[in-house]
Amino acid sequence: MKVLVTGGAGFIGSHVVDVLIESGHQVSIVDNLWEHGGGRMENVNPEAAFYEIDVRDPALAGVFKEERPEAVCHLAAQHSVKLSTDDPAHDARVNALGMINLLQCCTQFGARKVVFSSSGATYGTVEKMPIDENTPQHPESPYAITKLASEHYLRYWKAAYGLDFTSLRYGNVYGPRQDPTGEAGVIAIFARAILLGEPVRIDWDGEQQKDYVYVRDVARANRLALTRGSGEAYCIATGQGTSVNALYRGLADIVGREVEIIKSPKRPGDIYLSTFNCAKSEKELGWKAETGLEEGLQLTVGYFRNSLNV
Repeated sequence: MKVLVTGGAGFIGSHVVDVLIESGHQVSIVDNLWEHGGGRMENVNPEAAFYEIDVRDPALAGVFKEERPEAVCHLAAQHSVKLSTDDPAHDARVNALGMINLLQCCTQFGARKVVFSSSGATYGTVEKMPIDENTPQHPESPYAITKLASEHYLRYWKAAYGLDFTSLRYGNVYGPRQDPTGEAGVIAIFARAILLGEPVRIDWDGEQQKDYVYVRDVARANRLALTRGSGEAYCIATGQGTSVNALYRGLADIVGREVEIIKSPKRPGDIYLSTFNCAKSEKELGWKAETGLEEGLQLTVGYFRNSLNV
């Protein structure tokens, strides 16, 4: 299948590209390599066609005309909760207007399906755990709002134009190639800091728990969704919650080093507890997480040890 991956030079997107190529798909990539977005040329699979274009750019139509993708894995996004609260207009331009531009190109050039990287952040603070696909969505940050709005645009486009879609609501994705210098991605940030012997910052009381899912498992969900899950949304996570304090402990044990811990207050938009029930994903997509947290942390530390040369 001919597949276009937007954000395909980024953290998650590059793994999606790798998994698709390993599975025999013909892949093209759109990524603007924005310095705050995570897209890096070193992440680009050499077997994919690459276009340095912003998903909002009218030039996106030229890529569709050239490549004629049958399906799109849409990962290009403004992905930072903090940046979305600092500049909600920019967040909306990238995540909402970028989605609309993509959907118009799909309609114009005959793409059949969009696999959308949504987010568990669309649920906000919920009344009971675990979260599943029927849990009411009450987003608490501009980032989460635009992700939820994008899901609605997909539903509209399917009803109005027949463009199929599957939305994947991720837990907290981690693994190799995640940016360790930003404000998001606690595992990458901690791994880098501990390897270098630098302090780590723990917000709130450190006991907030998230559902951490390894990036290759997420990439596999994208591949499966190319041909399954028509018009549906799915939670993509492990079903297990892990605290920030426990992440620090696990990474420190793997590296074999303790570092200074700096305590900080809660960040705007942060959620205290988030775990997922992924039974629907297993039943309908044939997907479940295969990489346990300990193995995933080992793989992530190994990647950063190599990239940092320590």
